[in-house]
Amino acid sequence: MADSQASRDGDFSPGCSSDQQKSSNPESSCVSMKSNWSMEQPMKFKSGDTQPDLRSNLPSRPVKNKTVFMPVIQPQDFNESMCPGFIPDSKPAEVLNTLRSNLRQKFECVCEGISKQGNPTLLNEIHTELYITESGSGEINNEHEVRQIETQSRRAETEDTPIKCCDIFRPLPGQDKPIRTVLTKGVAGIGKTVSVQKLILDWAEGKENQDVQLIFPLAFRELNLMKDKTLSLSDLLHRFFPESREMAISSDEYKVLFIFDGLDECRLCLDFQSDVRLCDVTESASVDELLTNLIVGNLLPSSLIWITSRPAAADLVPSECVHRVTEVRGFSDTQKQEYFSKRISDQSLAHRIISHLKSSRSLFIMCHIPVFCWISATVLEEMFRKSRKGKFPKTLTQMYTHFLLIQTNIKHEKDYEKKVKDEDMIVKLGELAYRQLEKGNLIFYEEDLSECGIDVAEASVYSGLCTQIFREELGLCLGKVFCFVHLSIQEHLAALYVHLSFINNNINVFGQITKPTNGAKVSLSDLHLRAVDEALHSRNGHLDLFLRFLLGLSVKSNQSLLQELKTQTANSSHNNEETADYIKEKISENPSPDKYINLFHCLNELGDLSLVNAAKPYTSRGGLCDVKLSSSQWSAVVFVLLFSVKTLQEFNLKILIGYSNDGVPQNTADEVLQKLLAVVTETRCAVLCDCGVTDEGCAALASALRSNPSHLRELDLSRNELGDSGVKLLSAVLENPLCKLEKLWLEGCGVTDEGFVALASALRSNPSHLRDLSLSWNELGDSGVKLFSAVLENPLCKLEKLWLIRCGVTDEGCVALASALRTNPSHLRYLSLSRNELGDSGVKRLKDLEDDPHYKLETLEYYMPV
Repeated sequence: MADSQASRDGDFSPGCSSDQQKSSNPESSCVSMKSNWSMEQPMKFKSGDTQPDLRSNLPSRPVKNKTVFMPVIQPQDFNESMCPGFIPDSKPAEVLNTLRSNLRQKFECVCEGISKQGNPTLLNEIHTELYITESGSGEINNEHEVRQIETQSRRAETEDTPIKCCDIFRPLPGQDKPIRTVLTKGVAGIGKTVSVQKLILDWAEGKENQDVQLIFPLAFRELNLMKDKTLSLSDLLHRFFPESREMAISSDEYKVLFIFDGLDECRLCLDFQSDVRLCDVTESASVDELLTNLIVGNLLPSSLIWITSRPAAADLVPSECVHRVTEVRGFSDTQKQEYFSKRISDQSLAHRIISHLKSSRSLFIMCHIPVFCWISATVLEEMFRKSRKGKFPKTLTQMYTHFLLIQTNIKHEKDYEKKVKDEDMIVKLGELAYRQLEKGNLIFYEEDLSECGIDVAEASVYSGLCTQIFREELGLCLGKVFCFVHLSIQEHLAALYVHLSFINNNINVFGQITKPTNGAKVSLSDLHLRAVDEALHSRNGHLDLFLRFLLGLSVKSNQSLLQELKTQTANSSHNNEETADYIKEKISENPSPDKYINLFHCLNELGDLSLVNAAKPYTSRGGLCDVKLSSSQWSAVVFVLLFSVKTLQEFNLKILIGYSNDGVPQNTADEVLQKLLAVVTETRCAVLCDCGVTDEGCAALASALRSNPSHLRELDLSRNELGDSGVKLLSAVLENPLCKLEKLWLEGCGVTDEGFVALASALRSNPSHLRDLSLSWNELGDSGVKLFSAVLENPLCKLEKLWLIRCGVTDEGCVALASALRTNPSHLRYLSLSRNELGDSGVKRLKDLEDDPHYKLETLEYYMPV
């Protein structure tokens, strides 16, 4: 993954060509896609070859004092059955080569911040493969994206099979259906755009996906500028890619990949229920009709489609139109450190920065987002190098306020006649940020700026805060698009605007606050309490991070920074005790972690750690047995456990409960389990064995896992009185295709035939994930073994370990097992039948399977009872 840049959602901006880098005009656009094909030489062929030698045409470029030539493009095995072959006509070959060359020049560089700021860096020099996984569904997550990041940061290195961005159209093992349309989700700044950039660059350099002849990357933020146009698909492509005029796009001669980046920024009406059906690329229609017909497959049905989006907008494309949903999960902990080591040449300084970030759990989690790594590096590198006085930032508000202070100094003074004070522009940008946050917009246009009294020329000066992406084709100005470097910066500026409006001008942007009956002046606490209520009532949590920033800005350390920015003109000696007490009250009223988790972060911004510190002793060994906790205390325990990496690798209920000193525990296992379900569903391994869980606790667990089934990998419920009713409830969870449980231990749980029927049925419905199953010390009998033998016969069953110790199995059961393993012999590695009444004939049937060359059983245990 590369350094972060200020593109549409904080992903990477399109890079600069080498010619553009040499421009003397610091305001020149680095994203223009003007065609340079007339400057290229005719395509040359090597003697006897029908494939063009791209080395002869692509320009060389300097890399660290070396000259590197582009390699000859060789076809890869990427969906080879769909590959139409190479084009012998020299004119199309010349045009194709021009498109590759232009895309390579456009996407080979990345720039931190925005394209106007900083030195462009070659993507291939700093790229680290992002963690992309296949998502189980296109369901929408209504949590704030920072909350999603906090969850994802705990899973990135442990879950699912990663997919390289160059392989997103390649089916995984066991998947045989072709993939035409891929939707890639990811929160703002996580790296969706750079994944797009990497795929395009690898293709343009002849490294990957060489069966694709044409790639057309189209950003929704640019397509928005053509929302009132009526034109054909061919005309649309000609506007953005003049080279395509020489190509017969409608023919089967080319295999085409369309990339639509930033679905969440779409302001077009994508009506997939429309009756307008387009089958010809020369038919004219509105841009949104062109896109929907292309995505549905009416237009160019053989083309490939890649769409990227933030999670909240992913459902704009119907699920039936999407063949694969993937998710970009950002940096793992290892890659976070790799980023700083690559970005900062002084490794001693890089180590100090990493150590500081690790000291604050909330900051280190946010480094999961590549663009936050850039923000942190920008702030901390300057503070460490210049030995700035004051404490280094430990909260998000401190980090972002320092970042704002640094960025106001990044201006193009030569080209700018200063007409507006820094502090006035910051307030104007804050108003823009707040208004657009209310509307849910991450991008905006000139009219949006004008509403807030911002002149376009003035805004472009603040390159670290407001990004201008300007595209000019064929001499026509299509318009200007603006955005903040990242959603979190927009939220910080919005909070700053709300804070300053109240402090400087006594204006409450939320509307009229009811004044106290005694006629006292409305305080900052009143504003904060109203903001807390607004955030709690938000359906999708879109004000959560905004609230953190708003409260944090009232803290003394940040007040000093605001004075340095000269944005705060009035004095504020505010006591946050009333606000903190109100937040604690709301925590006790909200049993849902989705609501109260952010409130704990708000307390952290205010510097109030009393609840969290009081909860820590209860999360140690045996801490929950002899105490009766309040609602807010339970919430604090959940918060502490959720942010404990060790706990989320393995949650052990028995250790937490411990043993009562007087023999009468204050909390039963069922009660503790129900209070901590939010932790269980987030952990990878839940050890709930031998601690008194009953079918009541099992019912609560099953309900939680039905809502959140895809994270838990190992579940041990052994030696609990679950009975058939409890196992039936768990079986319903196992049937869910999103359930990816790999290990299930149910030793000694009092299960009979009734429970085994339900369990076997569930595993027949969803057999491909479970690897380790223990049913030992239950009355399984031969009838139960026959049920599970039918599961083992399923070709999709990947069970590797099966424990059936003391289950009442006889030779009859062995016959069924032997038959199943003869049918599907390639997966089971370990089988334990110890302490069963097995005869010689039953064991012999199993041992005879050793002659099968596909038989993989490594361990067969059949010790007889003494």
